[in-house]
Amino acid sequence: MAKVVKQKRSKSGWYDGTTPFEELAPNQQLAHTLVSERSDLTPSVERIMSAELDDAQQLVALTAFQAALGSFDDPNRDPRVAIANATQG
Repeated sequence: MAKVVKQKRSKSGWYDGTTPFEELAPNQQLAHTLVSERSDLTPSVERIMSAELDDAQQLVALTAFQAALGSFDDPNRDPRVAIANATQG
């Protein structure tokens, strides 16, 4: 029988290991994933997560920021722009 190996997740400001990752809100999951994969993004992710946004707006900002990482000319690479854009609508 194959042994199931559970991936151990590192800790971040949004995931301390006490709550199963799958039970975190989507914005917290994405924030944790971003800083786990690229620790250099921590200041930008922290800026988005500490902005005066609700959970849905944080997710919009984080998603836009993540998508912008693949493009040098996407203004959402700047977390301030991603935050401002998340409040539009």
